[in-house]
Amino acid sequence: MTRFTVLVAAPRSRASVRSTALAAAAEVAARAGVADAPEVIDLGDLGPELLADSSAAVDGALARVRESDVLLVASPQAHGTYTGLLKVFLDRLPELGLGHTVAVPLAVVDDLRNSRGIEEDLRILLADLGAWVAEPGLILSEDEADRPESVVRAWADVAAPGLRRAVSVAV
Repeated sequence: MTRFTVLVAAPRSRASVRSTALAAAAEVAARAGVADAPEVIDLGDLGPELLADSSAAVDGALARVRESDVLLVASPQAHGTYTGLLKVFLDRLPELGLGHTVAVPLAVVDDLRNSRGIEEDLRILLADLGAWVAEPGLILSEDEADRPESVVRAWADVAAPGLRRAVSVAV
């Protein structure tokens, strides 16, 4: 059994980045041989609880992320990088808290011409937590996020061989 989690880091619950992330997750699962459907953690649902000293919902989400074999992290671009919501959440993980995880970064950006920074930032953040980070990450414009299938398939064609090897080692 492969534990697969989609972590959505949009400030609003059920934002469009969520459906894009689920489309990418389905493609990743098919290409990497992951039969289990991913669990979704939508940080927009946790809202102010992320800043509380103690929260059962946040603790449960953190445990799920730590236990994941594959973690697709999806964030809209905010001020040139990933959302503060993602940073606040991942700051609660211990050092190397993703040490056995294959991480897949996904970003939805306003303008693809200014998108390289977010992929690098996500990659560094996830690698600093110990994850093996898929190469390349997936970046979509907001226009593409409305109909992500063709972009996701093209990305998966490139990323699939590495993902398949990494997932087979992780599980």
